[in-house]
Amino acid sequence: METDNKKTEKLARYLGERIQEANRLAIEKVLSVEPVVVDVDVALNVIPGMTPDTVLHAGPPIEWERMCDPMKRAIRGALVFEGLADDEEGAEKLLVSNRITLSPNHHHDSVGPMTGVISASMPVIVTKDLTFGKTAYSTFNEGGGRVLWFGSFGKETLERLKWMRDVFAPVMKKVISKAGGIPVWSILAQGIQMGDECHNRHAASTNIFLKIITEHLLSTELPRDIALGVYRFIAGNSHFFLNVTMTACKLAMDAAHNIEDSTVVTVMSRNGTDFGIRVSGLGDTWFIAPAPYLLDALYNPGYGPDDGAPDIGDSSIIETMGLGGFAIAAAPAMASFAGGGFQDAVRITRDMGLITTAKNPKFGIPALDFEGTPTGIDIRKVVETGILPSINSAVVHKSLGVGQIGAGIVKAPYECFVKAIDAFAEKYGLAAI
Repeated sequence: METDNKKTEKLARYLGERIQEANRLAIEKVLSVEPVVVDVDVALNVIPGMTPDTVLHAGPPIEWERMCDPMKRAIRGALVFEGLADDEEGAEKLLVSNRITLSPNHHHDSVGPMTGVISASMPVIVTKDLTFGKTAYSTFNEGGGRVLWFGSFGKETLERLKWMRDVFAPVMKKVISKAGGIPVWSILAQGIQMGDECHNRHAASTNIFLKIITEHLLSTELPRDIALGVYRFIAGNSHFFLNVTMTACKLAMDAAHNIEDSTVVTVMSRNGTDFGIRVSGLGDTWFIAPAPYLLDALYNPGYGPDDGAPDIGDSSIIETMGLGGFAIAAAPAMASFAGGGFQDAVRITRDMGLITTAKNPKFGIPALDFEGTPTGIDIRKVVETGILPSINSAVVHKSLGVGQIGAGIVKAPYECFVKAIDAFAEKYGLAAI
């Protein structure tokens, strides 16, 4: 049986120039995207294909029966929030009777961290690419504790979701309108300079965003307690800007999608059961392998590796775009996730450069003499080198519904890239060579 490396050699020999040109175009499009947060709206109003009885989720497509426990909890909670069920038991009955449509965020121009659940009446961030005109969506980040994005649901979860819908979102809509939109790349570029890697660490970018909007927040003539509540909600959640970042990265990689002959990865995502990738030159096909566990993680007291669910979330779109785990050398605070030392973090970023096609000049890493972040994962390089994309992630409990129990690093499964290479060879007529 032909080896994986032999297949990549054939691709290089017979399609080398075509692939090189296609990948150059893909990266050119990625670097041309200019994402700006332009509005806040209700999911039902703006997300393509959303209906009152649709719930979107992270990762590739998956049936209800195969979903992990945290994903199921979040979806049941969303149905209670929507008023489609009185409690989680009623939500379960709806789901097993197939009366609810479940669909991946990526099929609806959307993304969500961890469980990634979006339902019809949830408020969403509306981010527009000023270059190509496309729009992407995500919910606002809920923060910590018992929250849907960490696969937890309870009374406090429901109360927070209602406050975000009824109070927080209308205020943010006014604020973004007064600001005339919030450009995303400039905030992330500053965040990288201040110690963020823009996935697990968003402390700087969240604070920059808060600084930008504070004047507009204070000038909206809101009651003092409401304005203060909105300010405190953002200031108290260092992950607030995560969801905004995801919409921008989604737009960048969507711009590079569906380019004939391109071997650039445009999506990496996981649903807690499966890990899937999509490749520019292979259309909307998902290449799937079992979702991995986080082997390199730091756990909260009382928890360990046996307690964690497999990796989950659309947030790996950030690594797909060349931030997060690919930019970990920019975040000294994340060094412990990389094996214990800052040089380990530098090594990871250097390794990511071996499986990508370009450097992104927008995001200069101070520790690497302001070298741009590695951008444009090439399925050929992953298979040739055996170096796997490094993703900074969180760990949720596999069954107790207690939410996040740790954080660390996970590697994308090699099998996804081998499947993509096989499909690429077949599509472009190399299977029989």
